[in-house]
Amino acid sequence: MSASGGTKAIVAALAANLAIAVAKFVAFLFSGSSSMLAESVHSLADSGNQALLLVGGKRARRQATPQHPFGYGRERYIYAFLVSIVLFSVGGMFALYEGYEKIKHPHELTNWYWPVGVLVFAIIAETFSFRTAIKESNLLRGQRSWKEFVRHSKAPELPVVLLEDLGALVGLILALGGVGMALATGDSVWDGIGTLCIGVLLILIALVLAVETKSLLLGEAAGAEETRKIEAAVVDGDTVTRIIHMRTLHIGPEELLVAAKIAVRHDDTAAEIASAIDAAESRIREAVPIARVIYLEPDVYSETEAAKGPDPLATPGGPAPHGTEH
Repeated sequence: MSASGGTKAIVAALAANLAIAVAKFVAFLFSGSSSMLAESVHSLADSGNQALLLVGGKRARRQATPQHPFGYGRERYIYAFLVSIVLFSVGGMFALYEGYEKIKHPHELTNWYWPVGVLVFAIIAETFSFRTAIKESNLLRGQRSWKEFVRHSKAPELPVVLLEDLGALVGLILALGGVGMALATGDSVWDGIGTLCIGVLLILIALVLAVETKSLLLGEAAGAEETRKIEAAVVDGDTVTRIIHMRTLHIGPEELLVAAKIAVRHDDTAAEIASAIDAAESRIREAVPIARVIYLEPDVYSETEAAKGPDPLATPGGPAPHGTEH
């Protein structure tokens, strides 16, 4: 659902941005407005970003290989991170440069009705794109706030499109304000100020996207709800008596790795333990369908060992065993 919803939102945003980019650039040619030039580059960058998201989604569907045994699901995270870089460099930095040049070397706007008309058209088109992204996101957001959805969503496409569309709408309003103030005061410096504001806005959005997608690239655990379901599914109270410790990791937006050490009774036979593990794996997949890769290690629970706390040498990222330091 999230993949199809994300694709629908991406395509809607791509169609809107391509049309808007052409219209903005035509308005720049007729009026000389730096806000319009910055906005046309912004829309062009957004179009490229949406193309990157579509490419990432397609590449992520490739089958696993011996070299990449867990598949290519994280390609979607990589391309989402590239989007933040493009938005920062092409969109934000260009707008800052153009705004600075406009303030330093102002020139009068001509044919003002071109930028105004195009901005009104662009606001309408972006509103429809933003509405599509909101509608598709609501199918997955549940009871979470918008902030929580952007911060904790494992599928990067919808948060990226949401922030891009929000930035585009605010940027259009800033551009319209800059052009309007330039016309009202006769001072085209206001056009440059509007362009600078657009650049700052795009850089802030790019930084938010970079931080969130970096976390996904590093590898995030399952959400709290999925974790509770997995824990409840593992223990049957008969052969599997408890979870000694467990790790989860998203190897893609809709693919989850589950690794756990489980406690079994000391007098159970190997056949009974194997059967209990198979049953536990089936319960996990039924409770959390995205749990594609499951590793369960049986052990005998020891209160003495548990009292010692977690072993730092067994924790990823923990201290290296003695004699292996570099």
